[in-house]
Amino acid sequence: MPKASIPSTASPEPALSLSYEAALSELEQLIARLDAGQLPLDQLLQQYQRGARLLGHCKEQLKAVEDQIKVMDNGQLTTWTTN
Repeated sequence: MPKASIPSTASPEPALSLSYEAALSELEQLIARLDAGQLPLDQLLQQYQRGARLLGHCKEQLKAVEDQIKVMDNGQLTTWTTN
């Protein structure tokens, strides 16, 4: 019996060139596909690896923003307050 193919919506674009929002959106979609439990094992592994790269990319971007905030606050990361 031929194996049913589930089309992948993962972007062929490397995670490193995606914006934070695009990477997060793709990661959310990927998690939904993984949670559905309908992927063949080989696609499951590929999707998991893509998710790990996307997650790492999002973490790096958040860290970069945090580092920029520290610079703007003279090296001190302070609690955000509103007036």
